[in-house]
Amino acid sequence: MTSRAIVVLLGKQGAGKGTQCDRLSEHLGIPHVSTGDILRAAVRERSPLGQEVESVLAAGNLVSDDLVNRLVEARFAQPDAAPGALLDGFPRTPGQAEALDDLLGEDGIKVVIDLEVPSELVIERLSSRRVCQECAAIYKDSDVAAISGTCERCGGDVIQRPDDFPDAIARRLETYERDTAPLKEFYERRGLVVTVDGSRSPDEVTSDLIAVLRERGLA
Repeated sequence: MTSRAIVVLLGKQGAGKGTQCDRLSEHLGIPHVSTGDILRAAVRERSPLGQEVESVLAAGNLVSDDLVNRLVEARFAQPDAAPGALLDGFPRTPGQAEALDDLLGEDGIKVVIDLEVPSELVIERLSSRRVCQECAAIYKDSDVAAISGTCERCGGDVIQRPDDFPDAIARRLETYERDTAPLKEFYERRGLVVTVDGSRSPDEVTSDLIAVLRERGLA
């Protein structure tokens, strides 16, 4: 890989972004950078930025674009991100996208992949999802760990998160459509968006994603 590979994955909650980013991370040798993971890690490590995040969350407020941008900048400064990164959950708004452009300079985004999944399938996927409270491992409601309530990886409690109930999922989807439409338009004007059908099996989706990256000289 001769140039920095910055790839953005867009998609509704439950579209499979995390799974595909993990697979592509292994294939490309670049990190999966999730804003959710960054926020949790910063709080856990008690870094100065993490303490800011913790105070914001403790007050019941949303983490500001400025704070998220600084967390992403700090993550990009780590050695493993020098060859590139797969961005999951960032940017979420045109403002964050502009901040990312400022951060990357000439090493800009190479491609923005939109994992397209029907809302009905998203609701089905998320409502059957169970998550470990300790390590964030994900299970289906039919998995042994979900039924027993104990994570096979770390022994933590496996639960259904409140935002994975159908009514909450529907509200999250409305927010996604409202907030992400302008972001997609931002990148479409630059010819960066490629849409991939995320409703198929994980292996089929991964195959298509790698094909897209090959076309862009990234895989």
